[in-house]
Amino acid sequence: MRISIYRWGHFNAAHRLHNSSWSDKKNQEVFGKCNNPNYHGHNYEMEIRLTGEIDEETGYLFDLSVLKNIITQYVEDRYDHKNLNLDCPEFKERNPSCELICIEIYKILREHIDEKYDVGVKLWETPRNYVMYPPEN
Repeated sequence: MRISIYRWGHFNAAHRLHNSSWSDKKNQEVFGKCNNPNYHGHNYEMEIRLTGEIDEETGYLFDLSVLKNIITQYVEDRYDHKNLNLDCPEFKERNPSCELICIEIYKILREHIDEKYDVGVKLWETPRNYVMYPPEN
């Protein structure tokens, strides 16, 4: 029997959306306030979903304290109170958009969670805007 469990996480980070191959005017037109040369910040909220089969011996799908530690150590500690453009190698050459941050979080979790579990990430950049990877069908 398949079931899903969820864990929330949180981090604060600054970023700037900017394409260096574009003019300042085009960057401003496309990214608006998000193109501030002095960066801007968000209070990111994330929901991590694991789906799979319940272990008959433990009654767990996955130990939530282990999931909490994975999220804290590999995601929150990596991104919290960072300038994503300057402090995170994965965003040195590309925009740290909410979409790309979400995919990076997914990739990080996949490195630390057994493939027998399906992993999903929802990432809120604001209380009204979120992205999800992989997308729901």
